Amino acid sequence: MSCFSGDPNFCAECGTILPLPGPKDTVTCVRCNFSVSVRDFAGHVITSSIVFNPVESSSIARESEDSELKGPVIDKRCSRCNKEGMVYHTRQMRSADEGQTVFYTCIHCRYQEKEDS
Repeated sequence: MSCFSGDPNFCAECGTILPLPGPKDTVTCVRCNFSVSVRDFAGHVITSSIVFNPVESSSIARESEDSELKGPVIDKRCSRCNKEGMVYHTRQMRSADEGQTVFYTCIHCRYQEKEDS
């Protein structure tokens, strides 16, 4: 008895995406070895699309006359003003066998935080 039902592109036992049908008579899940007959895929049409974000909503912070914030904006909540959106950059502050330090700057209140990774 299967746990999942619905889209035939997913394993009915564990929910993993099934590989494309090959020359064999069955499609076997790479995670749990559940097998599905290739005949179950007959008549199914698979489509895909790519959606490009407009340039105006780019994730790179914009420069303004009074702003020196440059870099990617991420969805991290500022611990001071509690708003989403921080610019970050990284530096290797410690020895090479340790992780880098990530510096975050809030795009709203300019509060700076650091995180050792």
